[in-house]
Amino acid sequence: MKAYVFPGQGAQFTGMGKDLYDSSNEAKKYFEQARQILGFDLVQIMFEGSEEDLKQTRVTQPAIFLHSVVAAKCLSDFKPDMVAGHSLGEFSALTAAGALAFEDGLSLVYKRAMAMQAACELNPSTMAAVLGATDELVENICSSINSEIVVPANYNCPGQIVISGSFKGVEQAAEQLKAAAVKRVLPLKVGGAFHSPLMESAGVELQAAIRQTKFSRPCCPVYQNVDAKPHSDPASIQANLIAQLTSPVRWTQSVLAMLEDGAEEFIELGPGAVLQGLIAKIRANQK
Repeated sequence: MKAYVFPGQGAQFTGMGKDLYDSSNEAKKYFEQARQILGFDLVQIMFEGSEEDLKQTRVTQPAIFLHSVVAAKCLSDFKPDMVAGHSLGEFSALTAAGALAFEDGLSLVYKRAMAMQAACELNPSTMAAVLGATDELVENICSSINSEIVVPANYNCPGQIVISGSFKGVEQAAEQLKAAAVKRVLPLKVGGAFHSPLMESAGVELQAAIRQTKFSRPCCPVYQNVDAKPHSDPASIQANLIAQLTSPVRWTQSVLAMLEDGAEEFIELGPGAVLQGLIAKIRANQK
């Protein structure tokens, strides 16, 4: 069985999508449509922009979405048995699988990016990658810090969890993790505390947009971040997408669920191959 997976923020690079744009008129159609929907030349930034340009949340998220979805749309044999996306990638997965129309998916992603940027400015915050710790240790340490906000945000693969929260909260958690002889705690260069309660203001704004958007039954089950379970019912998909912004990304659990349900081949659509690396580690740990 084939599982298609879609990357999230952090996979961007200058020149991303140029090969797709040059590959067919079908691809060009989607890139040109993106210009019209967004009202600025995202395509030029993707092809010619600097790294700093691509790091802007309002650019990064629609750029990765566009690259990922067009890659799926231009595959003649795109017949997934299941799909999943990491954080932002969940919007790409839903669009590729037909749960969202292209224009609706791109519009939601742009609104999501702008809402997250506003939340970051309202509550300056950060994230850090924790390497070499068990899920339980990270969860226990985060829950023991009561004076600040810090939570597990991304369960990327065994031994790699990202924590998210206030600067002091992440700092306190990092100190305790290092005291527990954790291999490494690496501060991340991000705009804020994604997938944490500090994104609540963005979640409220995005919720209204998601509720106003039509969701259809996808062509295959979508394994969603919030519960790592397969979903095909439009109402369930919509509710899970609303909860996603303030909930952890359960990527490890999602991949394990797909493997248990028969996934044999994972195909990553989008810039880079970050998810392939995580999946390899998850599969290796399973044996």
